[in-house]
Amino acid sequence: MDENAIRAAIFIQKWFRRHQARQEMRKRCNWQIFQNVEYACEQDQAELYKFFNDLIKHMPQAVEAGNKCNSQRCSGLEKSGTLYEESGDLARIELEVPIQKSHIDLMIDVFRKKRGNRLHPKYVCLILREAAKSLKQMPNLWMVSTAVSQQVTICGDLHGKLDDLLVVLYKNGLPSASNPYVFNGDFVDRGKRGLEVFLLLLSLYLAFPNAVFLNRGNHEDSVMNARYGFIREVEGKYPRNHKYLLSLIDEVYRWLPLGSILNNRVLIVHGGFSDSTNLDLIKSIDRGKYVSILRPPLMDGEALDKAEWQQIFDVMWSDPQASQGCKPNQLRGAGVWFGPDTTESFLKRHRLSYVIRSHECKPNGHEFMHDNKVITIFSASNYYAIGSNKGAYMRLNNQLVPHFVQYISAASQTKELSFKQRMGIVECAALKELAVRMREHRDELEEEFQKYDPDDSGCITIAKWCFVMESVTKLGLPWRLLREKLAPGTDSQSVNYIRTLDLLDTDVIMKAEADGTSVMDALYANKASLETIFNIIDADHSGEITLDEFEKAIDLLVTHMPGVYSKDEMLEKCRMMDLNGDGKVDLNEFLEAFRLSDLHRKEQQEEYLRKRSTTKSIISQHPSDSVTKLADTISKNTVIIERDIDPTDCEAKDVEQKS
Repeated sequence: MDENAIRAAIFIQKWFRRHQARQEMRKRCNWQIFQNVEYACEQDQAELYKFFNDLIKHMPQAVEAGNKCNSQRCSGLEKSGTLYEESGDLARIELEVPIQKSHIDLMIDVFRKKRGNRLHPKYVCLILREAAKSLKQMPNLWMVSTAVSQQVTICGDLHGKLDDLLVVLYKNGLPSASNPYVFNGDFVDRGKRGLEVFLLLLSLYLAFPNAVFLNRGNHEDSVMNARYGFIREVEGKYPRNHKYLLSLIDEVYRWLPLGSILNNRVLIVHGGFSDSTNLDLIKSIDRGKYVSILRPPLMDGEALDKAEWQQIFDVMWSDPQASQGCKPNQLRGAGVWFGPDTTESFLKRHRLSYVIRSHECKPNGHEFMHDNKVITIFSASNYYAIGSNKGAYMRLNNQLVPHFVQYISAASQTKELSFKQRMGIVECAALKELAVRMREHRDELEEEFQKYDPDDSGCITIAKWCFVMESVTKLGLPWRLLREKLAPGTDSQSVNYIRTLDLLDTDVIMKAEADGTSVMDALYANKASLETIFNIIDADHSGEITLDEFEKAIDLLVTHMPGVYSKDEMLEKCRMMDLNGDGKVDLNEFLEAFRLSDLHRKEQQEEYLRKRSTTKSIISQHPSDSVTKLADTISKNTVIIERDIDPTDCEAKDVEQKS
């Protein structure tokens, strides 16, 4: 081989390695966007728990008030709600108790179809009521054994991905005495078929009660459901019966066990544990009090044990970390990060071999940490976007040796795509998620950008653009790498921030924002949280809040929970809630004030955009061609086409145990 050929080979090798490095960097950047945006949204919801926790700490009437509100929501099984006929196509199948395998087959056949896939509401009620009554009799921690079956299958988060659940059942078989399953929480939210996933899992449990074990996850919670789509899904599918159905779903949530112990050697919980987690205490908790984990529990006159509440929170919300120690999980805003030393101590204290948990999406569907003593399993493939990740389930034999099966559902949608096309779809989905999150801070971003642009040139330095992006959004992202995507068409020395703002104002991003649920939307939709706050402030439980009661609550808030508003500003906002001017605020006025506040916020946004469209921009009247092109690409690459689910349309492979 001559010298020129060698040089050419070396050149090609260097080019290929640089190309691979750039692709890997893009993949990691996309993944960081998905995870950081997801956790930032969860942090918003976790703030509600912190808020109630602080109220309980500093306001003695908070516990009693929480009880008053929760007690009204905890009688779903005792009520016999009136069911109304739903319009549209309903599946023509009949169910009865006890649920049999034949019913499961019928339900799978109905649910997998794009149309006519709704059960009659009376059968939805039947499944929910029977499941709640049965689960109520179960212990806080399932005791699972492989003595008879010689193996067990464990599934992680499904998040409304019915196609993934059907793939698992197709590949691994229906549950039976010789084929038991543990489903490790987060059955609903985010995906569009959460109700079908939930009903099918409950029906599997009813049909095979000794072979199906359902653990509660942090999304089996109505507060989370209000933000992440499940409540909206139920309302859309059963508009005339959703309130009663949601009350029954709450009943199921409160009685779902908190975890499982396999062969007395392996703990299976949704999130993890902390250095204070005590399994003996968890076994003794009255879990029925916790209709929502994010709101104060139902106490029946007893004193609230915050340490007990924290125990449940830690097993639902915690994540492992590579570094030593145990510290609050700042990224999620709830639970803890636990290190290898915490794991070692926990396992030794409870005589366990290892822990299986879920709660985090992993690119390959599973991950080992802490010297293989913490295993994460995540079963929703294509979770963030088509091709973003694989799902997996794991099988353990009688010796508790793990074996993994990875899969991607709806594989035909990506088979004909090139690597570049698949990467483009994932990248567009990540940018869309990020832009929607940024729109929540759009006005603040513009204000901060303009501080560094006194000449109204529309451009600032890269360093200042990155500083503003991070200081406003607090997402911890590699902004320099994202500059070309979020401010397309700008030069290498400065950033045209107007293009960043124009991207946020494109139809595709605004529509995605409208289709989502804001924190305020979620809080208003989940009125129980607002009712709890109302009852806490209503110290004399008269059903009305006086200005004096508001002032006492504000004094405590200002002292113990300082915020951006002064006492006088908060008092003025309280006076504005008195819509009829009688000097008091009843519950309806309190709720209406939140609704009107959110409506006003949305109207201001719309008015701003109208003005923006008629006022000449600093640089140009219309978004640049580069922004328009990027918006069109995002729109085309994030279109989801609904089809009948075919569980055979999957790619799956066995994965050897990590040594």
